[in-house]
This record gives sequence, structure tokens and C-alpha cells, in this order.
Amino acid sequence: MAENQRPYGSATTFRRQPKQRNSEGDLPGTLLSNHTAAGARRGPGRTHLLGVPLMMPLVRGELVGLVWVRPLKVGQDALAGIAELANIAAAAGADEVVLAWETYDVATACELPIVGPAPCLNVVFATPAGHVLHQFSYTEQLLSRSPGGWASVAPDWRLAPAPQPGGELVPPIQAAVNFSFTPIELDHPGPFGVTVVLMEEDGYRISLTEAFAR
Repeated sequence: MAENQRPYGSATTFRRQPKQRNSEGDLPGTLLSNHTAAGARRGPGRTHLLGVPLMMPLVRGELVGLVWVRPLKVGQDALAGIAELANIAAAAGADEVVLAWETYDVATACELPIVGPAPCLNVVFATPAGHVLHQFSYTEQLLSRSPGGWASVAPDWRLAPAPQPGGELVPPIQAAVNFSFTPIELDHPGPFGVTVVLMEEDGYRISLTEAFAR
């Protein structure tokens, strides 16, 4: 695949054609707290992601907003849906992105082999020059189980290993990182605004900071 070619066919195509500084030191802890509060639900043959995959694009250290992946179908749709998170970063001209995802859930949704610890919350800080991967593995504590087979679980966090510069990323996350820094070719006078609108129409949940919501 060419270096500037976007993956999975749909990552660059739309179906209709308060200031915050980044802090790699404290952001993983915030995500851990949020992931603990959100918990997760699991069911046979299905995946339900609570809070992740999540992307946070930044421009010159200023947070653009938070983008949660749209509802996914298992297989090719999940690969494309996660990769398409890159569209908002590219439209904003981001020079840094932060992505968070859960190992087991992304592997299940994308029908990929599980690589590395699982279950595990992963957080990657990426720029055009490279990336650093943080991994937070945990055991699942069963909270309840529904008659339909869904299980509600809460994470019990284990000791985290050291951050991994250049750590291996699963294909849809690597694609989202790569194409976050590839300009979008969109014939529109306000490419960022229209990208937000079209992504929301496709089911992505987007929360912009005040500076970028204007």
C-alpha cells in the first residue's frame, strides 16, 4: 500500500461525498479513570465498546476535541470505522493525536488475532515523527449478567509496563495514526466544519473544545 493511500476503501470518502494542553504524564490516568467508570458489556459473538476507541486530535498543543467511533459491524466495517477517525484530525490539520482502544474489543470487532496483553486499555501518543504506546492491562470483575447473555464487567488494573516508543499498533489503529497527518482533499470552503457534520451523520460522537466549535 502506498504511504499516502488511505486504507479499507472508505476512510477518505464520505457517504455523501476550553483550551487544553496535552500532557502525556496525566492523560493516561484520566483515561483509566474514565474507562473504570464506563465499564464494559460483553456478549457472545458481539462486541460493545464503552468509551473507546477514542481519538483526541491536537493542533500546536491545543485539544481539538474528543471523537468516539461510530457503531461498528464486525469485520470490514469495523476496520473502516476505526480508520475513519483520522478524518477529523486530518481536516483540523492536527500535528499530534492521542488514541485509546481496548485490545480484546478491537480484535473481536475487526476479526484480528489478539496481540499483546488482553484485556488491556491501550493509549498511543502520535506525531508525524513517531508514536509512544502505553498499555494498561487488567482483569475483569463480573458485576452482573443479563438474561440475554450480556455481562457487565469492571476493570481491576494491573501494574503497567514502561511506555513503548514505536510500539506495535494493530492495523486499524496504525491506519488512523498514519492518515491523521495526511491532508484530506475536500472541495469545500470549510473542510473542517463539513467533516464534523458528515462524521456525526455517520454516527461518530464528537465533542469539540470551545476554540474549534465556532
